[in-house]
Amino acid sequence: MKLAEALILRADMQKRIEQIKSRLYNIVLTLEGESPSEDPNILLKEVSLLQDELTTLIKSINRTNNNSFFNDELTLSEALVERDALIAKRTILSSAAERASEKQDRYSRSEIKYVSTIDVKKFLKEADKLSKEFRELDTKIQGMNWTVDLV
Repeated sequence: MKLAEALILRADMQKRIEQIKSRLYNIVLTLEGESPSEDPNILLKEVSLLQDELTTLIKSINRTNNNSFFNDELTLSEALVERDALIAKRTILSSAAERASEKQDRYSRSEIKYVSTIDVKKFLKEADKLSKEFRELDTKIQGMNWTVDLV
């Protein structure tokens, strides 16, 4: 199985677990004298087995990421950390720029006026640069996921 297939399977398993949890939560209480539409013990067993499978799959994904080289300097795990750092930095810059450029409603000249302490254009330009770096790195990672075999 390729790493990309394992990642798709992981997402599918996570969705199925959430669906089963939702079904379980909906039947843990019923009106007195009524019986639940499903057996909660069966659902609990099903979600437990699925969670065990997911845990095994995630361990394999992590092992694969740790043992696969992204380039001469980084493992795939390290490249993922770099990608996450890029998006975190971009989010900080764009959020700060958005906050600094919020419209202020003043009803009279005597009201306090807020002024930006940052260069909004510079922050947005840097955020755009980080977004581009993120996309380029993410594209390489996604491509590699289809070439690496799951360990």
